[in-house]
Amino acid sequence: MPAKSLLELALAQAKSTEKMTEKQQKIVETAIQMFADKGYASTSTAEIAKAAGVAEGTIFRHFGSKENLLLSVILPFLLNAVPVVADEFIQEVLTKPFNSFESFLTTLIKNRLEFVRENKQIFKILVVELLHRDDLRGQLVSFFQKVPYQHVTVILDTCKQRGELLDLPNPVLMRTMLTQVFGYFMVRFALFPDLNWDDSLEVEQLVQVILKGIGKRD
Repeated sequence: MPAKSLLELALAQAKSTEKMTEKQQKIVETAIQMFADKGYASTSTAEIAKAAGVAEGTIFRHFGSKENLLLSVILPFLLNAVPVVADEFIQEVLTKPFNSFESFLTTLIKNRLEFVRENKQIFKILVVELLHRDDLRGQLVSFFQKVPYQHVTVILDTCKQRGELLDLPNPVLMRTMLTQVFGYFMVRFALFPDLNWDDSLEVEQLVQVILKGIGKRD
């Protein structure tokens, strides 16, 4: 897992960019730092402006809104970061030996849960953008269909050969897993983040639900 959150990495990138004016860069750096410290929803444009030493109208003139301010940095950064994030995921999960599909699934969900928890502000915004931006969705899907997809395919084939999974096409198995896991993350971090969540129990139950759906029946 990365030592820094995506917001912290984006902040480092923003400090090194030469594509913005000094004032724009100050606004972006201040905003990302405050988003990381206080959370996106708890940070107002007025607070960003005060901390950056500019008028609030300057933010609206350059970026239009608080969301656009974040998106102007986060989306380009995310597209650049996808290969790095995917490589870390592959090394931490997809290349590890597993003695069962259940252990693989548990490791995968726990790994991504920690990643989303660390980056929940970006996750909530990214979910909205994926629904409306064909370019972003297309680039993410295209990348996943390359290296990560190949690793998951090998794992699923091995589990089917061991008699652990239903003999369904791998894309069907992956869609079933993705629907359940992504749905859990949506409810956990976007719809009802303030509930008293027991993540360990939730992961165990989610794994069992998926196993009952695609696991081989005796």
